[in-house]
Amino acid sequence: MYKAFILAAGLGTRMRPLTDHYPKPMVSVAGRSLIWRILDKLGDAGINEVVVNLHYMADILAGHLQEYMVQNPDMLIHLSFEEGILDTGGGVRNALDYFDDEEPFYVIAGDALWNDKDSGSALETLSRNWDSSKMDILTLMQPLNRMKLTRGVGDYDLLDSGLARRSHDKSGSHMWSNIRLNSKSIYKNITEESFSFLKIMDECEKNGRLYAIEYQGDWHHVSTPQDLEAVSKEFDG
Repeated sequence: MYKAFILAAGLGTRMRPLTDHYPKPMVSVAGRSLIWRILDKLGDAGINEVVVNLHYMADILAGHLQEYMVQNPDMLIHLSFEEGILDTGGGVRNALDYFDDEEPFYVIAGDALWNDKDSGSALETLSRNWDSSKMDILTLMQPLNRMKLTRGVGDYDLLDSGLARRSHDKSGSHMWSNIRLNSKSIYKNITEESFSFLKIMDECEKNGRLYAIEYQGDWHHVSTPQDLEAVSKEFDG
């Protein structure tokens, strides 16, 4: 099964004051941290090897992840420490040695929160639809008209072909979930140490290799304490 990378190095400034005390991926939703919920879903999908990047309050997050491995011994978590934040693209590029050249791997934001409900596993849906002959990125997109608990932004439109097209004025029909499968090769030709993954997405779009699937469950944009309060009710119990 594919491996995964979780982005967890950020400062989480919009989640303050909670993130004054611990990193954003450790913020709790109905009694369980965001990153433990992601790891649970990875494990349920048969993914048992994960890389996590750390920077802000790295020791606290490392201890939290070690505790998860003690409780879930089948899960292997590699820690990729960053002295300076490498952004959403550079952080992944910094850890490429953990991943196989010929296989895609998952990349998931450490604050991602989703509920598959009856839609089937989001991660398995990506794996089932991956086609390396035409894709470099296959990502989930959440339709704005189904975002009721948190505010959505129209990042992309989805074309009938399955390709995704960025909406530069944010008037698109879907918000990017930051949950995707991607090939390793897309990171290799970038010379900057720190860079945004959006740069890679734009390049893949230009090359006709950025594909997306409309997510059939509920994905939530958890950015502020108010968002956290709104989504916690859905996940309680």
